[in-house]
Amino acid sequence: MPSKSPHELLEAATAVAANAYAPYSHFCVGAALETTDGMIFSGCNVENASYGLTICAERNAIFAMVAAGQTGIAQLAIVVDSESAAWPYPCGACRQVINQFAEPDCPIYVAPSRQLDAFETMTLGELLPKSFKF
Repeated sequence: MPSKSPHELLEAATAVAANAYAPYSHFCVGAALETTDGMIFSGCNVENASYGLTICAERNAIFAMVAAGQTGIAQLAIVVDSESAAWPYPCGACRQVINQFAEPDCPIYVAPSRQLDAFETMTLGELLPKSFKF
């Protein structure tokens, strides 16, 4: 059961987005998640000249969570700090990684950093319908 408000996670995601390394896309993304144990982990995107080696903010936050010995996501917030009008919906790879550690009813919040009050909420099940787990 999540104990943090969506705004707390969105603010944490905004703060870490400032650390993103995005010299190619200029699309600075931050993600913050709350574990099922109430811990908060965050991550930002890190681009590479070899695009396949780029890591998204969501996976950075999830991998930090796993490295700390946690394995359950209660809720997740994703923020983009960019001049672009695009919203920070997770890519397909991130959706599958989120699915590995979250239940279908896990709330996911997305927003541009300049519009945190207008965040969109969806569940993992809505974001990744008909998913699979081993």
